[in-house]
Amino acid sequence: MILGALLDAGLELKTLRQELEKLHVNGFSLEAETVHKNGFGATQVKVRVGDLQGERNLSDIETILHKSSLSPVIRQKSLRVFRRLAEVEATIHQVSVDEVHFHEVGALDAIVDVVGSVAGLELLGVERVAVSPIHLGTGFVQAAHGETPIPSPATLALVRDAPVYSQGVEAELLTPTGAALLTTLADTFGPLPSLKPRAIGYGAGSRDLPIPNLLRLILGDPWEVSKESSVGKVEGLELIEANIDDMNPQFYEHVSERLFIEGALDVYWTAVGMKKGRPGVLLSILTAPKNREALVKTLLLETTTLGVRWHAVERLAIARRQETLQTRFGPVRVKKSWLNGRPCGSAPEYEDCRRIAREQGVPLRDVYEEVQRAVQETMGD
Repeated sequence: MILGALLDAGLELKTLRQELEKLHVNGFSLEAETVHKNGFGATQVKVRVGDLQGERNLSDIETILHKSSLSPVIRQKSLRVFRRLAEVEATIHQVSVDEVHFHEVGALDAIVDVVGSVAGLELLGVERVAVSPIHLGTGFVQAAHGETPIPSPATLALVRDAPVYSQGVEAELLTPTGAALLTTLADTFGPLPSLKPRAIGYGAGSRDLPIPNLLRLILGDPWEVSKESSVGKVEGLELIEANIDDMNPQFYEHVSERLFIEGALDVYWTAVGMKKGRPGVLLSILTAPKNREALVKTLLLETTTLGVRWHAVERLAIARRQETLQTRFGPVRVKKSWLNGRPCGSAPEYEDCRRIAREQGVPLRDVYEEVQRAVQETMGD
């Protein structure tokens, strides 16, 4: 199904075949066709093999991959998938990794599935993989060792620490091969990350089920990718928010400092009216999406909030840079900004000014005025 989704999302079948030829293994062919599952069109890939004996150990598979002319990245990622499978099987059967004999997974079609999936992601230029909670299914399946419960022991071990669920569909919706691919290649699990979709692919399974037997692949660009407008740079960011009405106000400064350490671009507190007429605050955090997890964790640990929400936003940022100016009080950092190539503002670094006022015993206002005078003298530059 992964191969089908990759082809449906734009990967050329000819390109994938050429990549798999680098395995230097004979006896298989790749076919793709459009099918319909519960009304949805999708691509189904079938791996035709002549060698069905399918009993290989990890050493056999490693030999195939090492003798291949695959790129080092594809080779190493494929090896990681198979080594992960071998380690899980060894634990289940209480044998060494070298003693594990793959049955279904060691068959030639499974090798093509794994290497083809890894290669397909590389060919499409995928840099990060995010996986949604995985539907496992329920019931029993006939395997090499007899009738096995769903999820199989190997599948269940492979998805440890990954979000999974089952809605009562009596079928094996995730095989050990699929579980190894998803859990080895995934950079993150959870909801759909902030992105701008540019291609969508549907890969079809062989069976007809009460639900569409499909795997959906979304290719997109990270939301935080910036673009230039006529007046500045537009950035895709996220706004994280929480309502708080039962926390000691003395904690606010500490929480803000912790959030900035975890990557927040801005943190601000807004007075709001809460339910039952209680006064409260709305805590807002502006951040790049990559910092969301760390910020949410800090928010839940450091405040009394029981829930957090976030949504994607865009920020227009005009050109700016920080300079250090020499004043009669000493060096002070200043942030200058430009609009369409013309200077439009400046702001002294508050912490620098406060430190000077404290150390030299002068009013903070005097330090600010001195810095602004120095700025005016250099603005022409």
